[in-house]
Amino acid sequence: MPTRILIEGRPGTGKTTAARRLAGLLRSREVTGFTTAEIRQHGTRVGFALETLAGERAVLAHVDLPGPPRVGRYGVDLGVMERLALPALESAGARPSAGRRAVVLIDELGRMELACSPFREAVRAVFDAEVDVVATVHAHHDPFTDALKRRTDVVLVHLTPVNRDTLAERLAALLEES
Repeated sequence: MPTRILIEGRPGTGKTTAARRLAGLLRSREVTGFTTAEIRQHGTRVGFALETLAGERAVLAHVDLPGPPRVGRYGVDLGVMERLALPALESAGARPSAGRRAVVLIDELGRMELACSPFREAVRAVFDAEVDVVATVHAHHDPFTDALKRRTDVVLVHLTPVNRDTLAERLAALLEES
């Protein structure tokens, strides 16, 4: 049975750092997916970039983007989700190279990303596929993420200041064993 893990945490707790560290630790697995990162100018956050694990990068949300949609003060470019995130998730169905099992890494299942309905459908498909999934998720309530959190095949891990420095290593060991 595939491993499905949701890493839940409040903004700034280190979800993206844990996801990136985990991707770097998975040596025997084929890892696909994406991470997000803050865009800062003069010390102030002005947006977010999406970067696939294959190295493609684009601005997902920015204060200067008009939207729609808008999430808070950011306009969101849903085309980035369709051009970068969707192919990264859909490639999980392809045969892993050299017989390595696939792990899909999704950072994050947040309001900006979930504004894209094809992305939500791709996430559902990945969680139903025979691949291991690790996704970061916000701590607040949302119908889509709440449904994922209630799945009996999902392990919900709360990221805290106490476990954030060791979580990636623990998850890597779990995934390398499975």
